[in-house]
Amino acid sequence: GAAGHNHASSPADLDKHWYQTAKGKLVIGTGLLLAVAWIVKFFASEQIALWTFVAACLIGVAPVARRAFAALRAGIPFTIEGLMTIAAVGALFIGAAEEAALVVFLFAVGEVLEGVAADRARASIRALANLVPKTALVEENGVAREVDAASLQIGQLVLVRPGDRIPADGTIAEGTSGIDESPVTGESMPKTKGPGDAVFAGSINAEAALRITVTKSAEDNTISRIIALVEEAESARAPTERFIDRFSRYYMPAITGLALLVAVVPPLFFGQAWGTWVYRGLALLLIGCPCALVISVPASIASALATGAKRGMLMKGGTVIEAVARTTQVAFDKTGTLTVGRPAVTDVVVLDGTESDLLAIAAGVESGSSHPLAEAILRKAEAAGVTALLSTGARALIGKGAEANVAGEVAWVGSPRFASDSGALDGLGIRRASDMEAEGKTVVVVFRERKALGLIAMRDQPRDDAIAAIAQLSAMGITSVMLTGDNARTGAAIAGVLGMQHRADLMPDDKVTAIKDMVKSGGLIMVGDGINDAPALAAASVGVAMGSGTDVALETASAALLRNRVTDVAAMIRLARAAMGNIRQNVTLALGLKAVFLVTTIFGMTGLWIAIMADTGATVLVTLNALRLLRFNPENEG
Repeated sequence: GAAGHNHASSPADLDKHWYQTAKGKLVIGTGLLLAVAWIVKFFASEQIALWTFVAACLIGVAPVARRAFAALRAGIPFTIEGLMTIAAVGALFIGAAEEAALVVFLFAVGEVLEGVAADRARASIRALANLVPKTALVEENGVAREVDAASLQIGQLVLVRPGDRIPADGTIAEGTSGIDESPVTGESMPKTKGPGDAVFAGSINAEAALRITVTKSAEDNTISRIIALVEEAESARAPTERFIDRFSRYYMPAITGLALLVAVVPPLFFGQAWGTWVYRGLALLLIGCPCALVISVPASIASALATGAKRGMLMKGGTVIEAVARTTQVAFDKTGTLTVGRPAVTDVVVLDGTESDLLAIAAGVESGSSHPLAEAILRKAEAAGVTALLSTGARALIGKGAEANVAGEVAWVGSPRFASDSGALDGLGIRRASDMEAEGKTVVVVFRERKALGLIAMRDQPRDDAIAAIAQLSAMGITSVMLTGDNARTGAAIAGVLGMQHRADLMPDDKVTAIKDMVKSGGLIMVGDGINDAPALAAASVGVAMGSGTDVALETASAALLRNRVTDVAAMIRLARAAMGNIRQNVTLALGLKAVFLVTTIFGMTGLWIAIMADTGATVLVTLNALRLLRFNPENEG
């Protein structure tokens, strides 16, 4: 087995094959010596073979002993290396040199294997880094020259040909093209983007040539930040892991004490043979190696983080995975998360004239405005193929609406209240308006002097994937709650469409209070777009920023969904639950094997090398089990 403390293989080891690392060489060296010793034993004398075994044992145990002494000097007496050293040297003293050498060899094999799981997980994260192209075409004074992508400066203009990967985060200066962002966010549908739109390094430009202005330096682009977050997450320790550390702190001395008793008590007090019991004591020491236990958690966590990152789900470490797995409720910020985030026209009610006249006049009044409701009316007119009538003297009337001179006569687009105050809306019109308002819509009246032409109702529409996501969450036994600043009616209407609970009329600080209140009754994930939700995200058990990688979000939230898909919330919970299940299997496996061999050793049924074999075996099983998570697909329901 191996210590949990030497996970951080030095950076230099990262790109080497296992047999090029120091631990790998040790395995090969001791392995060869063992082979030589056995050949000598069978074909020549036992005596020479004995010394070869002793040599193999000492050479193999030297680096282990060196680490044990370093730990001892640092005030940590009970290390796995320490147990190993005592057992190997002890075995030499009682003449079990062959076994001692075999034990040391198996220990070295376990050490190498242990690195494999973490490295496999790291490799799948490093694969992300290779998505960013190594070179870029920089355009200066109309001439393109190739430069190293890492050297790009903010503000430079980069030319990206169709089929190329985008070399830096930036905004499009010129050109419109479909951009495939699946490498960064896992979202497979290409998005059409044009001048002014933001693009990520590593995405693929699918259709047309683009000129892109660089907005982030290489170490700051989205992919680098994802990699940095995942690496930081691997070092953030999970509670389970900390528990295992504490467990080892008491467990190691206890095992050492037990081994000592087993070695000394029977010979001293019951006249048994020293050799037999010292041997059993040493075997017990080796059983004590909690290597498989120590690696059981980090291996699963590394794999889960890697699987998530490939799908644009980032979780900052084991603590977050544990919290996500315990979630019982999810709170969503409505705007932009559950809904499209901009109002759309839902009803046009004509009271006088035709629908196209109504839209032409309304569009005329709103033609210069950038108010969201005005934009919704203009989009509706455009979709209906209606041209806005020419207008002059347009002005906004604060809290009431807007007025303008349209086709030579004043027209207004305003609230029902303003219209009835102006004597343009009769009782019937008012009733129609309040019926639509009861459905959570915003209603405006289009009217001229004392005459209502019609009503236009608008509402921020739910996103298609939101309905599916809420259904998936309730199937998993998780309650969803919508938090919104809208009035109670609008809130109820949209929550009704989505099939979830809601809390309306919330100011930003009310959201924080609502969340603190909900956290009392169980694990709560808060999902927001991360721009104005930072305090609320921080108050939840886990804050999840959703959206196209807004900068604020990745830093303030404890998890992020880069794909901007609501269904990913459910997928992330599935992944976390799978990871925790995997950890539980690993811990059970490691402790179960220990328990069995503890008993067989004391009764002398199994010896030294079996003890270490069991530990190395457990380490391998735990590692393989953790690697299963790399193939887990959290998007499959059920």
